[in-house]
Amino acid sequence: MNEILYDEIPSLDLADYHGGDDKRKNKFVADLGAAYHNIGFVAIRNHFLTDAMQQDLYKAIKSFFALPDDVKKKYERPDMAGQRGYTGKGKEHAKGRNTGDLKEFYHVGQDLPGSELAKENYPANVWPSEVPELEKVSVEVYRALEKTGTYMLRAIALYLELPENYFDDKIKHGNSILRPIHYYPIENPDAVPEDAVRAAEHGDINLITLLMGASADGLQVLRRDGKWIPITALPDQLVVNVGDMLERLTNEKLKSTIHRVVNPPRQLMNTPRYSIPFFMHPRSEMSLASLESCVDSENPKQWEDITAGEFLDQRLREIGLKK
Repeated sequence: MNEILYDEIPSLDLADYHGGDDKRKNKFVADLGAAYHNIGFVAIRNHFLTDAMQQDLYKAIKSFFALPDDVKKKYERPDMAGQRGYTGKGKEHAKGRNTGDLKEFYHVGQDLPGSELAKENYPANVWPSEVPELEKVSVEVYRALEKTGTYMLRAIALYLELPENYFDDKIKHGNSILRPIHYYPIENPDAVPEDAVRAAEHGDINLITLLMGASADGLQVLRRDGKWIPITALPDQLVVNVGDMLERLTNEKLKSTIHRVVNPPRQLMNTPRYSIPFFMHPRSEMSLASLESCVDSENPKQWEDITAGEFLDQRLREIGLKK
């Protein structure tokens, strides 16, 4: 397949996939596959996240991040490698860098009964008593995005000529994370490291990432020819991109594209930005060994076999969340 250089990411309608029209479904699968092979990003409309859910979640997270730092720190769980609760300012950095990103964030995982959490070896979620509304809306949003991601992975499976439900058992109670992020205002830009940015260039760890519209511009994607192009999700769309796990599984047939969040102009550094990605992970035991159909003499196998859990552990160490 010849590579296409997009000036903007393709926009697709998820209703084409599940609406009952085979012709539209097949075109959605083909268009999605082409986009994921070429740039690794699409914008999706007619997903399962409502505007009301988005607005309620943004309102709740803004209330939380407005709390004093010492209050927020009550919800830090370094023993969980930051996988639940709050992670403070500058704690995470991109792989290969030492300078922390100019952000703080909150992690929400699977909301399951205690017996199920123990069975899956997942920690319980951490909820701030100061913002009681955060729990209900976070769980609602998590489930809506997980449902959307399930449909996206079914379409991906068809593109890869796998059974449509190939990923279903691998993502059931998967280790997915909802991450509200606050790129906090910088009142004195001279007081932060010269190379500090909101989010340095990186690829996502997971299978796919689903991102609702952010509160400000800044997200950029690196095209194959080295050009950075801006990405802005429209209010009714989700941006859905390939993560490193899916790239690895498909031996780079589907691309996990490098992206970043750049700083605003200096005069706007004192303004905040909020963003809420959903990192869709499989169960930890899923093998990320390259699919046989994605390996041939022209595309030899690039990576050693590894499980999703082992890969996540390795990456958490590389980005500074796990010691």
